[in-house]
Amino acid sequence: MQRVELTEDLSFSRIIHGLWRLTEWNMSNEEVLTLIEDCLKAGITTFDHADIYGNYTCEKKFGDALALKPELRKEMEIVTKCGIKLVSSNRPQHSIKSYDTSKEHIIASVNQSLQNLQTDYIDVLLIHRPDPFMDPAKVAEAFTQLKIEGKVRHFGVSNFKRSQFKMLQSYLDFPLITNQIELSAYQLENFEDGTVDLCQEERIAPMAWSPLAGGSIFSSNEERAKNLRITLEKIAGEIGATAIDEVLYAWLLSHPANIMPIVGSGKMNRIESAIRALDLSLSRDQWFEILQVAMEREIA
Repeated sequence: MQRVELTEDLSFSRIIHGLWRLTEWNMSNEEVLTLIEDCLKAGITTFDHADIYGNYTCEKKFGDALALKPELRKEMEIVTKCGIKLVSSNRPQHSIKSYDTSKEHIIASVNQSLQNLQTDYIDVLLIHRPDPFMDPAKVAEAFTQLKIEGKVRHFGVSNFKRSQFKMLQSYLDFPLITNQIELSAYQLENFEDGTVDLCQEERIAPMAWSPLAGGSIFSSNEERAKNLRITLEKIAGEIGATAIDEVLYAWLLSHPANIMPIVGSGKMNRIESAIRALDLSLSRDQWFEILQVAMEREIA
């Protein structure tokens, strides 16, 4: 498994396992533990969470499974996110869906995540969404306190655009080390608006959520999706891929920004498709062929 160096003391597996739908997989704690162990054996050591996943239940499900074999904690990197507040029976104090990046909320969220995950520290904490009411000085205070206390090793953001990333970074005495953004051959916004460019400028590797576009590439009847499937199938035959999802992962992995796809599946065979993509090679022409079909036009 390839690894990506984010800092001198932290690296991620190039393929990341996402736990967004963990509680939808209807697994026992023992089955979740087996999935974790299978990922680790395959070289996937980085696990992506958020406090709100599963209506505030996924972190605890993962933590309960990890508690069955706590020695595995030292073999993995745990990422989690905070900053979104959902209206939920699990958070009855929330009266409206909103963002909250106050110092108090960030620290409370981390303390709850540590309890849920049954760990003493989080490797990377991300602000889940840009908050139009953000006080970056207070975010910096929260990050600094959590770092000093040893509760969080490093920090990043999720879904931040260039100006939002730059603004928050300007208040910090240490670097934001990643931006988790939506990236796929079907969702090109962050390629087109300078967000990926910023990651390269800052020398940070982006995490890519929904690298298969939530499955819409496979199921959509839109002409764009149909044409993209045809192209992906053609290129799969050219490069020796067994399925088009491998080509989609390879398209991201080929990019020089060192993109780290998040695979949000509870099925090991689906996770292994992303791993196989690490051994596939796209030519520049093949990469642009996929891009232009996805854009529905030739490049300028």
